[in-house]
Amino acid sequence: MSVVLGIDAAWTEKEPSGVALVRSDGIGWRCVAAAPSYEEFCNLSLEGRIDWKKPHYSGCKPDVDGFLAAARRLAGADVDIAAVDMPVSIAKINGRREADNAISREFGARKCSAHSPNSDRPGVIGQELSCGFFRSGYPLATTSTESRLGRHLLEVYPHPALLSLLNRSERVRYKVSKASRFWQTGDRIDELIKVFTEIFEALRRIFGDLRFELPEVPSVASPNRLKRYEDTLDALVCAWVGVMFLAGLTKPLGDETAAIWVPSGVLEGRPTSTAS
Repeated sequence: MSVVLGIDAAWTEKEPSGVALVRSDGIGWRCVAAAPSYEEFCNLSLEGRIDWKKPHYSGCKPDVDGFLAAARRLAGADVDIAAVDMPVSIAKINGRREADNAISREFGARKCSAHSPNSDRPGVIGQELSCGFFRSGYPLATTSTESRLGRHLLEVYPHPALLSLLNRSERVRYKVSKASRFWQTGDRIDELIKVFTEIFEALRRIFGDLRFELPEVPSVASPNRLKRYEDTLDALVCAWVGVMFLAGLTKPLGDETAAIWVPSGVLEGRPTSTAS
């Protein structure tokens, strides 16, 4: 049995981070848990439920020991792969890395260039997350990683992964913060839920029951209330890339200090939406 933890890690402690946990059962993969924040994920492992209608989810510093223990309670086994959407590196991050440049060269024309990290963002939060995994026995997988066996920490960027998952030629428009730019007219909530549903269904075909449901349009007061679902879907996409890594269906872009892992198919111009 293999277990993959996916984290859409916020770059500040003020914002919540989506978390997803998937496990193989010898035949395929299934989703064990999906949560809109670290706190809710840990509470789920103790109380067995999440209030998806909560007005606000709190951010916090990453407690790697805490959510690895929560994952163990939920999955019944230790995490093998931790796949995170956050710049992480063996070396201190002071600016753009070769990993960011490589992503931008490869996917810039498809509107999936990488963001620029610096010493402040993700800064201490990124260091605490990566060092927490290093201390727990999860070395960072880079271009020098030769084996998929054992535990690994992976860096993932959901935008290129979604090109493969949904077989798209250009960046998927699903970010809540950019809704007003994507759709200057019309119902932004309706448009967001449409694309969320496409991502949701693609992931459900791989992992089965995703342990949550998307809301109905009339129940959403504003686009910002959809951010929790965006974060959770991103965490599931990270987990999917972790699954693809175990199947040998990913490639690293970067160098020996840091690499962003992407589905091999998206580099070859074809979708790679399942792992066997």
